[in-house]
Amino acid sequence: MTKTIFTNAKLSDGGLHDIHVENGRITGIQAATPSSASGNVIDIAGDLLVPGFVEGHIHLDTSFYGGKWVPHRPCTNGFDVHERVAFQADNMARAEPMAERAIKQLELCVSHGTLQMRSHVMVDGSVGLKSLETILAVREQYRDIIDIQLVAFPQSGILKSPGTPEFMDEAIGLGADLIGGLDPASFDRDVSAHLDVVFGIAEKRGVDADIHLHEGGSMGAFTIEEICARTEALGMQGHVSISHAYGLGDLAPDAARKIAAKIARSGISIMTNAPGHHTFPPVALLRSEGVNVFSGSDNIRDSWWPYGDGDMLRRAEIIGYRSGFFTDAELQAAFDIVTIAGAKALRLEDYGIEIGAKADFVAIAAEHIPEAVVGFPGNRKVFKEGRLVAEGGRIQKQ
Repeated sequence: MTKTIFTNAKLSDGGLHDIHVENGRITGIQAATPSSASGNVIDIAGDLLVPGFVEGHIHLDTSFYGGKWVPHRPCTNGFDVHERVAFQADNMARAEPMAERAIKQLELCVSHGTLQMRSHVMVDGSVGLKSLETILAVREQYRDIIDIQLVAFPQSGILKSPGTPEFMDEAIGLGADLIGGLDPASFDRDVSAHLDVVFGIAEKRGVDADIHLHEGGSMGAFTIEEICARTEALGMQGHVSISHAYGLGDLAPDAARKIAAKIARSGISIMTNAPGHHTFPPVALLRSEGVNVFSGSDNIRDSWWPYGDGDMLRRAEIIGYRSGFFTDAELQAAFDIVTIAGAKALRLEDYGIEIGAKADFVAIAAEHIPEAVVGFPGNRKVFKEGRLVAEGGRIQKQ
């Protein structure tokens, strides 16, 4: 039986604590005392100890991070998902092997403290199951340092890409955890038929759904309402996420509040990375109505944009900055979005710094959470089930 005491760990209450860990789980939390305990003792030295970050939306199969620089190609006439998909296909045909690119991105995220992840992986008529098979192998290789959920993501559409419904269904049997979707109205131009496939597979396979939705304004709002209706009809409250939901940021406050109430009633989580070139969901308004809002890096140095560093604490700062968050309570909310709200969206069990939870946590040189959000300090220590897996921005090879 492996026992470790993490001593002098500062928790969110500001006090120093001893965290007792056995077999990868937290078995005790008490005020720090001069330790005379035998065995393995790790001194956190007064750093802030927080739960491992939840990377709720990323694309492990499409990043070029750590490889040859790929110049960004702008759309010819404003943002266009179809055109970006075409650019991506062209770039990926000339990129390094997918497994190498995915590993570089994965290690980047872990080095910053991400220990739980949801990645969307292309599964459609253009690539079949090849990308998923590659990322499944990477997931298995890194299973001891990060937990990864995989979404079967129809990047080329469901209806427009022949064979995609069958590939998506097969993907779940192969090892994907969730079913995805993409802009039912604007990309496939048939909301009902698109959602028939998504929710049909979800119901058949007993899995959750996470749907990309870039649609703006009233079109986006309509699609969200349709997703809410499907979710409630199938009793899938708490099992559905909508990623991006740009259209919520286009609505007037009263209209946004009205649809937020529907989203909350449906138990749907909303993912936003607060992108700099788009409207994005009104985080504070949604949270005030009871909607679970979580976050992810989305794209990291790929065909969609050249930005991204895999740091969810930095992502919390971006969300807070773009949302006009200033008070300590608001900064805490930004932090919650990349931790406990992500855990709720991903339906993670045994998450957090509490007795019985997995000993997945990060030590940060900060006095408290608001300071950590605005400063996102580096030189973190990252522990997976009580084992040091990263320090100072570098993975510790096991």
